[in-house]
Amino acid sequence: MSDIIGTNAGTIWEYLDKYGPTTVAKLIRETEVDEKSIQRSIGWLAKEDKVAVELVNRAETIALK
Repeated sequence: MSDIIGTNAGTIWEYLDKYGPTTVAKLIRETEVDEKSIQRSIGWLAKEDKVAVELVNRAETIALK
């Protein structure tokens, strides 16, 4: 399971590096990773202090630090 989460975290990091801050909903659409895996992977990246999560217009926005 941790291998999958790590791989998805890498996918998210690469997406954010290329396209910049985005919403969780857009990450799900654009990366085709399911919502639970996206949330787990964001948690992984947040624990490693690689992303910032903030609320913008009622939507969670994820950005690289």
